[in-house]
Amino acid sequence: MKEISITSFENLKIGQAENSVAGTGCTVFLLGKSGAPAGLDVRGGGPASRESELLHPLAAAQVIHAIVLAGGSAFGLDAAGGVMQYLEEHDIGFDVGVTKVPLVCQADLFDLTVADAHIRPDAKMAYQACINAECGNYQDGNYGAGTGATVGKLLGMSQCMKSGIGSYAVQVGPLQVGAVVAVNALGDIYDSETGRKVAGLLANDGKTFLDSELLTLQNIDVKENKFVGNTTIGVVFTNAQFNKSQLCKIAGMAHDGYARAIRPVHTSADGDSIYAVSLGDVAADQDVVGALGARVMAKAILRAVQAAEPSYGFPAVRSLK
Repeated sequence: MKEISITSFENLKIGQAENSVAGTGCTVFLLGKSGAPAGLDVRGGGPASRESELLHPLAAAQVIHAIVLAGGSAFGLDAAGGVMQYLEEHDIGFDVGVTKVPLVCQADLFDLTVADAHIRPDAKMAYQACINAECGNYQDGNYGAGTGATVGKLLGMSQCMKSGIGSYAVQVGPLQVGAVVAVNALGDIYDSETGRKVAGLLANDGKTFLDSELLTLQNIDVKENKFVGNTTIGVVFTNAQFNKSQLCKIAGMAHDGYARAIRPVHTSADGDSIYAVSLGDVAADQDVVGALGARVMAKAILRAVQAAEPSYGFPAVRSLK
């Protein structure tokens, strides 16, 4: 097994655009001229999403043409319109005779409390991300959907840390599996291999950690509104050949990567979602790809916090060194 770049996958172009002052952005994944089979597994109870039903195994569509990860909560779902415009201009989509209708799925995270709550990803920003995808401008850290991402928000924004977007991919023989994830978790972030906490809820000294999971278990009082600090959204890519139903299962297995790296996770107020996409025709066992999906997802989560720069008054992992 060797590490490869997330940008090395065929039939995949990744573009990012952001408003750094407003603390929000979007990441667009263009899935080739003919589109690609995709699945989805949502474990959080409060997702902000668009066209999710396309990925239900019983839905007619067998491929989609793009995926968008963005900030802005539900307001940011307008961004997919810019991707549809770009794809239609490039003659990509489901042929309906008079035009081609691009099938674009989107998931958003909540970053409205980071900088300017009234500036969100929109069609113009996502269109620019598509243009950026032509030459590829993907970077881990404070870019795209990770621009306004933060973690460790159990006690509010005053004790959280800056996060971002992260990637990790591997190759085993001809098989490639990779992940991209925007980490905006309520909980703390752990290195899945060592068990060491690397980011999350800070103590009052701003240097040491509190334990979000332990604090959650110690306070059983009902919380009226937990929808202001959550949602980790990601995509698993493989060059193996799978159909939509199989990809939904792979996406579900990849959620194990969330569980290894984020505590607590998958709460009723999270929108935790993972897409899985088949980009090639390599023959591979579904469960092997699912297990690799969990592994690369956990590593991508770690990279997202390690690559983040301190900003908007929030410290990052590199601030604590």
